[in-house]
Amino acid sequence: MKSAKELVTQANSRVKTVSVQEAAVLLKDPNTVFVDLRDSAELLRDGKIPGAVHVNRGMLEFTLDPTLPYHNPVFSSGKNFVFYCASGGRSALAADTAQNMGLAQVSHLGGGFKSWKEGNNPVEKQ
Repeated sequence: MKSAKELVTQANSRVKTVSVQEAAVLLKDPNTVFVDLRDSAELLRDGKIPGAVHVNRGMLEFTLDPTLPYHNPVFSSGKNFVFYCASGGRSALAADTAQNMGLAQVSHLGGGFKSWKEGNNPVEKQ
């Protein structure tokens, strides 16, 4: 059996990781969508990156699939997507899954929301 750490390491080898500094620049790009994968309780407690779309990690595959009623049309927009979670593990796995499902222009935020906040970047409260 593979450990979660091994799965994250493998995903990180296949997906692009953006730094907090790169993400801060991308936040101003209208063709980039940030996707917050954290649980709703985390969002309520800590806020999110301004303008981020929230998708619980457990529903990601269903929101990506355009043939399902759970599909979020933002994923059919042709935009660039930066996935993030609390520290970078879930987002690496999610970005890898999104790429495997055919979503183009996918990356994830290295260090996650924790690093975003530590960099004194803006946070939108829920």
